[in-house]
Amino acid sequence: MGDPAEDKLPLTAHLEELRKRLVRSLIAIGVGFGACYYFKNGLFKIITKPLRDVLPKDSYMIYTSLPEAFFTYMKIAFFASLVLTAPFTLYQIWKFISPGLYSREKKYVIPFVLTSTLLFFGGILFAYFLALPPAFGFFVEFSTDLLRPMFTMREYLSFALKFLLAFGVSFQLPVFIFFMTKLGIVNSRLLAKQRRYAILIIFITAAILTPSPDAFTQIIMAIPLMVLYEFSVFIAKFAEKKKKEAESGEQAA
Repeated sequence: MGDPAEDKLPLTAHLEELRKRLVRSLIAIGVGFGACYYFKNGLFKIITKPLRDVLPKDSYMIYTSLPEAFFTYMKIAFFASLVLTAPFTLYQIWKFISPGLYSREKKYVIPFVLTSTLLFFGGILFAYFLALPPAFGFFVEFSTDLLRPMFTMREYLSFALKFLLAFGVSFQLPVFIFFMTKLGIVNSRLLAKQRRYAILIIFITAAILTPSPDAFTQIIMAIPLMVLYEFSVFIAKFAEKKKKEAESGEQAA
């Protein structure tokens, strides 16, 4: 049972399993959406605080079409639900991929869900407290007595939510590297040797993930990603050590 080669499932079974995990995740997100929409006003204040803190006095946000405010609140509730249900969604991802793992690897379910959740939350919190404030402060500094910033709800939310989500996803790099190492696709020596190419890829990724095309926000994302990459080298060494211990145990048995 522990060998994936012995547990191969037909394509239809994989599709059925994928459908089941997607449905469960969507139901959880839907329930979370309903709960989060009830607190939409409080969530709106939280999500707009980084901008409100740097806006000139007596500034405010606007909406330019009748349904814009309604759909903005829905977008906030949906994003909050994604964050709230992230542990459950990550667990469903694990359950989908676990049939292809060895028995000894399936025990990583709790570390995977816990680590992925903490990194996801950590990425969002990093963006909220450390990345968004200086980014907004930088752009608002261009305002003058004749040039006043006036943001629509839609434009702000589109930028901020994509920015937060991009950080949450990009902070999964150590988990991704861990499993790539376990599968034998990469190793710590290769990661260290290809560091210069990794930095280039990180900046390209930051340019793709950040909602703004300016270099300032891209650098803000690239710096923590480079730190995470260095951390991932140590994660790869840990994964290699565990893999060797498991192989030695099997040979001894």
